[in-house]
Amino acid sequence: MQSPFRDSPKSLNIFRIRFPIGAIASIGHRISGVLLLFGLPVLALVLDRSLTSEAAFESLREAVDTPWWGLLLLALIWAAAHHVLAGVRHLLMDIGIGSPLDQARTSAWAVILTAVIIAIAAAIRWLA
Repeated sequence: MQSPFRDSPKSLNIFRIRFPIGAIASIGHRISGVLLLFGLPVLALVLDRSLTSEAAFESLREAVDTPWWGLLLLALIWAAAHHVLAGVRHLLMDIGIGSPLDQARTSAWAVILTAVIIAIAAAIRWLA
């Protein structure tokens, strides 16, 4: 009897796998959730510190103008937008709305592009 694993790949190169767009949206949902899990408590602590005094607020305001803080905040804005949009998409699909393959692909593209547009709009607003 032949082994069913005879033709399986010998090594798994994750960078050569082509994921469908629905999988990319779903993986993005998980990544954004992890970013929010770690990022929102940091933002809560920053908010708490900013409310202690005017000098603390000004020091945090100067710190936020650095590129690293800007990238962190931009990532958190993307994460929040993507997580909410993908969550709504998953909930709608759970009740049968948008489940057919063509609609699922369209909604996955819509989630990904809308989250990116929201993040870019926030960056433009911030820099203006």
